Amino acid sequence: MIDSVRHFFERNGFGVFSRLADRLGMRALNVRLFFIYVTFFTVGLSFGVYLTMAFVLKLKDMIYTKRSSVFDL
Repeated sequence: MIDSVRHFFERNGFGVFSRLADRLGMRALNVRLFFIYVTFFTVGLSFGVYLTMAFVLKLKDMIYTKRSSVFDL
């Protein structure tokens, strides 16, 4: 049961932490753990930051789509 829920969120998640970890050159696990600790200290305020980052990354993906060839215009 828990594995299926975890698999659902990993498959359909925003990918904010993995993209941030790639940009920073860190492991995604460390970024996720840092976010969890910060969320406990700020009483959930950083969750809003996460949703904002997810929204911005989604907009960026919709604007800057990679085209595989010239004919995809």
